Amino acid sequence: MHEATFHLTTTWVGIIDLAIFIIAYYFIATEEKYEINKAKPALFAGTFMFMLIGVYFTVNGMDPDPMHDEMEKLILEIAEIFFFLFVAMTFIETLIERRVFDVLKYKLVSKGYSYKKLFWLTGLLSFFISPVADNLTTALILSTVLFTIDKTNTNFLVPGAINIVVAANAGGAWSPFGDITTLMAWTAGKGEFVDFLFLFVPSVASWLLTGWLLSLYVPKGEPHFNIATEEIPQMKEGGKTVIWLGISTIAIAVIGHQLFHFPAMWGMMFGLSLLKLHSFKLSRNGHDGYDIFVNMKKVENDTLLFFFGILSAVGALHFLGYLDYIHDLYSLIGPTAANIGVGFISAIVDNVPVMSAILKASPEMGIDQWMLVTLTAGIGGSLISFGSAAGVGVMGRMRGVYTFNAHIKLAWTVLAGYVLAMILWYIQFEIMGLY
Repeated sequence: MHEATFHLTTTWVGIIDLAIFIIAYYFIATEEKYEINKAKPALFAGTFMFMLIGVYFTVNGMDPDPMHDEMEKLILEIAEIFFFLFVAMTFIETLIERRVFDVLKYKLVSKGYSYKKLFWLTGLLSFFISPVADNLTTALILSTVLFTIDKTNTNFLVPGAINIVVAANAGGAWSPFGDITTLMAWTAGKGEFVDFLFLFVPSVASWLLTGWLLSLYVPKGEPHFNIATEEIPQMKEGGKTVIWLGISTIAIAVIGHQLFHFPAMWGMMFGLSLLKLHSFKLSRNGHDGYDIFVNMKKVENDTLLFFFGILSAVGALHFLGYLDYIHDLYSLIGPTAANIGVGFISAIVDNVPVMSAILKASPEMGIDQWMLVTLTAGIGGSLISFGSAAGVGVMGRMRGVYTFNAHIKLAWTVLAGYVLAMILWYIQFEIMGLY
């Protein structure tokens, strides 16, 4: 996000827009109770809030150009995230169609792993894949694997989903390109590549504590699986190529962004073009190909629309001047307390605009404090199910199973890990004096 052009928080449009945001947030949080998909209130709020701002400008005879410029910048920011997610989801749907996850599920379950071993295995993969790929893509892939293992056992699926989200966010927090917020801090010059690696200890400890507490809720036993009667799944033609195309696409997106300063979605869209060419080649050679547009139809569009709506709503609040109050935290309570509080704020609002606002304000802080806010913004989103891109993605992938209410019942386990991460950061940076 960008600096607010106006301070309209005390005007009628500022008050009404804030009320709309709060009401929409309520319906998002109570999605199960009212059986309304979270994308509906988010999309309504995000679009209507800016429409009211337009009415306010017109009624008061104000120049609409600043609002128009702000909306254009917002559209560009949303488009980058939107298309990044769209390509990632298309790859996942293609992997599902090629039966890649069926084969992976068979290999995991046929080994006789218990629910607890599968719980730890998916969490471990999530933590170490997300620093290389990104937390959202990692969470989407592993939640798909988790859901294919056992679609009905919610006692396994819910803690397993939370574990994947927490591990993905924690894994992304210690890598400059594992999360959008860490990438923002890195490119803004708030730390060198090696500086982020010092966050590994608090990140992994945070996930391990939360994972251990969650594992206490994982049922004993193994998934129902009879090798004698179960059909051994066969990966469809080109499945392995799709896997490598997916890995290459992520690598191209990261390298293109870092070396050539392309938007991350540009590399993803290039990868999508390769995927389309691969489907054409399969069909041309007479193999069992796939229709990329059929796979696109299966993408969780509600998740994409939710992001559009919530980022638009936050953009409206920012334009009105509400996010400027975040800056006051630093002068009121000091950087350490403020940065710890950022984790809780990012879980409610969204870590991207919060981190952007802090970077724009650029309070006087050392590297230790910049690493702290990077850590809290990264792992703080795990406190609420839709506080991070990974959480929202898994909610869409496991609709009706991994929900706000299901997550909030076990959110105390995430909070325990968050507190441990803060303690370890303090020991590393303040007591040991790494800087």
